[in-house]
Amino acid sequence: MRELSVPVKNIYVDKQSGKDFDRPQYKKLLRKLKKDDLLYIKSIDRLGRNYGEILAQWRILTKEKGIDIVVLDMPLLDTRRGKDLMGTFLSDIVLQVLSFVAENERTNIRQRQAEGIAAAKAKGVRFGRPPRPLPENFHSVYQRWKAGKITGTAAAKECRMPLSTFRYRAEIYEKVKLL
Repeated sequence: MRELSVPVKNIYVDKQSGKDFDRPQYKKLLRKLKKDDLLYIKSIDRLGRNYGEILAQWRILTKEKGIDIVVLDMPLLDTRRGKDLMGTFLSDIVLQVLSFVAENERTNIRQRQAEGIAAAKAKGVRFGRPPRPLPENFHSVYQRWKAGKITGTAAAKECRMPLSTFRYRAEIYEKVKLL
């Protein structure tokens, strides 16, 4: 973008997935764009990864907002040229193909991720932070809570944990005791 002399204040970068268009920087960009502006996009998959939404946003940007778009890694996607019927037709076809490829890649990434997680779980890999050890007073507090001598809230407070965590850990504790 800097090679194209785009001022830094006009460069918008989202740090989150392009799975949808509910991204802070994209929304900010939309608010700033006005008729006859020129939008440079590095690659169509940087715009989004959802076929239908990419096409819808493209139409919003070009038809409703009246801006021109240049996709840097795909010279055929330059709305400044070919504003006749043939040029529009060709850029629409290229846009549809590239939008499909972007969504398909996202689907493949998610599938590979799910397969990787399943394989890791099958090998016994545990995800997330390791659970903290039970506090030393947990057994006695649990017994008083189970006997109805104290409330769950009081028990959780004594164990210095949220009520939901106390209940979750109590459930596991009961299962372990039954084994």
